[in-house]
Amino acid sequence: MKKTSAGELIWRTFIGVMGGGITIFGGFLLIAPGPGVLVLLAGLGILATEFAWAARAMLKTKNLAKSAAEKSGLPLWGKYLIIAGGLLISIVAVLIYYSK
Repeated sequence: MKKTSAGELIWRTFIGVMGGGITIFGGFLLIAPGPGVLVLLAGLGILATEFAWAARAMLKTKNLAKSAAEKSGLPLWGKYLIIAGGLLISIVAVLIYYSK
């Protein structure tokens, strides 16, 4: 599909619409209940496959997250423990919610 200029334009438009829609939905989820940051980053990741500005935004976000993680002062095992605990709580919450 990307071999012709028309196919490339269609593909970039498709990626732009899908990635932009997911990014906008992630922005909405920032103020609504839901995993807003994750959905927003997923949309940016989709956009980054075709657009350089989105790749730069992802790199900047990654550097900010890395900087914040370093400033937390937690050892690596502590970070993994927090992530595992959050995952376990999420799984238990889903199981409780759907068991009714």
